[in-house]
Amino acid sequence: MTIQVGEHLPEGTLMETIEFDEANGCPMPPQKQDVLAQTKGKRVVIFGVPGAFTPLCSAQHLPGYVKHYDELKAKGVDEVWCMAVNDAFVMAAWGREEKATGNVRMMADGSAEYVRKLGLDRDLTAGGMGVRCYRFGMIVDDGVVKYLGVEASGKFEVSNVETILAKL
Repeated sequence: MTIQVGEHLPEGTLMETIEFDEANGCPMPPQKQDVLAQTKGKRVVIFGVPGAFTPLCSAQHLPGYVKHYDELKAKGVDEVWCMAVNDAFVMAAWGREEKATGNVRMMADGSAEYVRKLGLDRDLTAGGMGVRCYRFGMIVDDGVVKYLGVEASGKFEVSNVETILAKL
């Protein structure tokens, strides 16, 4: 069952890597991030993508949040998270590539455990991608979902930064 507006986020962890080895440029070991602890007392925008380095995600979704980060902050957003079913090393490298580091937190759900708890998982095995998450945008206040926009297949209308800014 998909999480609904008005519900509390479920317990769970995501992985995050924010440091890189200067010698070889590789991301350092990830750290577990407790979702409930990280959202407590904060307004957080979370957007989910089917995968790092995928075309729409890299061309529009993540870059939109990076570009409009200051506007989100001006509307009272404490943090912006990008979540995908990828490992933390890939998410960190993608964030660095897209110049998201320091603004958008690149949160990894490598085994799709948290996405399943949200009810936002989708099976893309037939296309060679395995279990991924739906493209979505979410506004969370102190752990409670205030807005959730889940995209229909092939659409990019309810999870983009412009829609989130309008909902804040």
